[in-house]
Amino acid sequence: MSVLNKKTVEDLDVAGKKVLVRCDFNVKMENGVITSDKRVVAALPTVKYLIEHNARVILCSHLGRPKGQVNPEFSMKPVAQCLSKYLGQEVKLADDVVGESAHALADSLKDGEVMLLENVRFEAGETKNDPELSKSFASLAELYVNDAFGSAHRAHSSTAGVADYLPSAVGYLMQTEIDVMGKALENPVRPFVAILGGAKVSDKIGVIENLIDKCDTLIIGGGMAYTFFAALGHTVGTSICETDKIDLAKELMAKAEAKGVKFLIPVDNRVGLEYKPDTEHKVVDSDDIPDGWMGLDIGAKTEALFSEAIKNAKTVVWNGPMGVSEWENFASGTIAVAKAVAEATDNGAVSIIGGGDSAAAVKKLGFSDKMTHISTGGGASLEFLEGKELPGIACIDEK
Repeated sequence: MSVLNKKTVEDLDVAGKKVLVRCDFNVKMENGVITSDKRVVAALPTVKYLIEHNARVILCSHLGRPKGQVNPEFSMKPVAQCLSKYLGQEVKLADDVVGESAHALADSLKDGEVMLLENVRFEAGETKNDPELSKSFASLAELYVNDAFGSAHRAHSSTAGVADYLPSAVGYLMQTEIDVMGKALENPVRPFVAILGGAKVSDKIGVIENLIDKCDTLIIGGGMAYTFFAALGHTVGTSICETDKIDLAKELMAKAEAKGVKFLIPVDNRVGLEYKPDTEHKVVDSDDIPDGWMGLDIGAKTEALFSEAIKNAKTVVWNGPMGVSEWENFASGTIAVAKAVAEATDNGAVSIIGGGDSAAAVKKLGFSDKMTHISTGGGASLEFLEGKELPGIACIDEK
């Protein structure tokens, strides 16, 4: 079934009902203080909708990796305080996940009130998708809403298992991810340009294979480009190169050619002597990387080539930087691609940044507000782009 056909929170009759909402409150913390509350803010539309429609709201999330142990360092207390501030009402925190405190608080909720369970990963059964724990989550509520796209690729008790026992729907954040990314993959406005960067071909094999079937142009940058250079018989110096993936790289290029997909790899590169920010560097053609040098970014000719290919796109999906973009000397390629994607967006393209490193790069370089959609999920976005079924979405009731 299409992922575009899932029930949303607006399809549920929530008035007077206890609604368990799985959020992604895995916020950045330092010394018990939240340093970025973006994920809390992202959950607010769904929570506010439920409050306004007189639901009794039970929020839950994981935070960090307590590994099935109760660890005060990973308590949801700062999140409860942050939510209370944003919602203008007290969000009570249960002392446990599915124990006496959670049940007592859930039973005492009045319409429009909100509570938060302790860190779901304090329970050892959470990451094992233990059916008993899933039933315990379900016993707290009458309806289930999943709004945690960042965890949708995990089949855990609170992200998938609980939906076996309660009527379910997706929240607004999840719905946006499904709508924007789902439509781009299932029915893209053409030309559709996919841009893939990052270090390794092995991390992106599934994505490349899925996108070759869907896009008009596929652009490869970042460290994985050097495996493709090797497949073309070029020397790559000390650049990152997965020699065991060279045959696969040849197959992928042949597959793209057979399907009439334009397959672009860098024609020149910024190379450095060492893997460090201030290393000696120069620009060389892709078939002329000298021994002892490593590719750390795309060169100016490639920036022009890629930008030209992106300029007239109507759908752009981008996952992974073009070089070591956190280092000023090797950020130029990623900046050039970001500018080109921003320009295409200005000209009416739908641009989707697929979470993780590319999302971080786009934010750091100041292009966030120029993109149609920046995905909230790193691993989840990648699996979505691979065409994999995500357990946290698959479990939700169809309309």
